[in-house]
Amino acid sequence: MSASIALVDDDRNILTSVSIALQAEGFTVRVYSDGETALKAIIENPPDLVVLDIKMPRMDGMELLRRLREKSAVPAIFLTSKDDELDEALGLAMGADDYITKPFSQRLLIARIRAILRRTEARAQPEPDPSEAPPPEKIVRGRLSMDPARHRVQWNGADVTLTVTEFMILEALAQRPGFVKSRDQLMDAAYQDDVYVDDRTIDSHIKRLRRKFRQVDGDFKAIETLYGVGYRFSEE
Repeated sequence: MSASIALVDDDRNILTSVSIALQAEGFTVRVYSDGETALKAIIENPPDLVVLDIKMPRMDGMELLRRLREKSAVPAIFLTSKDDELDEALGLAMGADDYITKPFSQRLLIARIRAILRRTEARAQPEPDPSEAPPPEKIVRGRLSMDPARHRVQWNGADVTLTVTEFMILEALAQRPGFVKSRDQLMDAAYQDDVYVDDRTIDSHIKRLRRKFRQVDGDFKAIETLYGVGYRFSEE
């Protein structure tokens, strides 16, 4: 069964050209020209992934994603204005899995969609039969507990809800506490198949990870920045 994509943008040219490109790749595409209409339809009939513009009439993309996140963890990719760092940071902070700046390559968008869907599908696989294969081992690092089989993260026993991308970045850091991971290494962990992202994307994900952990522990400092080098996880 083909994956379903909800495409939300008030630009008719983008709706037409992108939906044709996605359909040619085997996706089922539903298009919406404003956030209000899209919100109702997506909640009633959730797609596998949402691609949405930020600046739209009636309800912008930020508000649309905020409301979606109250009810759904559906993966989302933001389309944002070129070089608008504020849009990018806010989009990731609101819970987007990725963003692409306009004008964009349709090949790049399709590659990002496929990468996120593969990661989401891998995390959603049922737990293996214990008689056949052992489940992935839990990662316990000080006050951090990660359960890859259940996509569950806890800090001091409190649940921390992460997107697939955030989970994979944190997992890469927590696997070897004290060791520095460069941005390129974190990109490789979170974005496979040579999907290009720039340094700002990783930095934005790290900021959002810290923000989420500080919601349960205001003194959270386990993800450290080594300027000019990368990031590392400290067991404290």
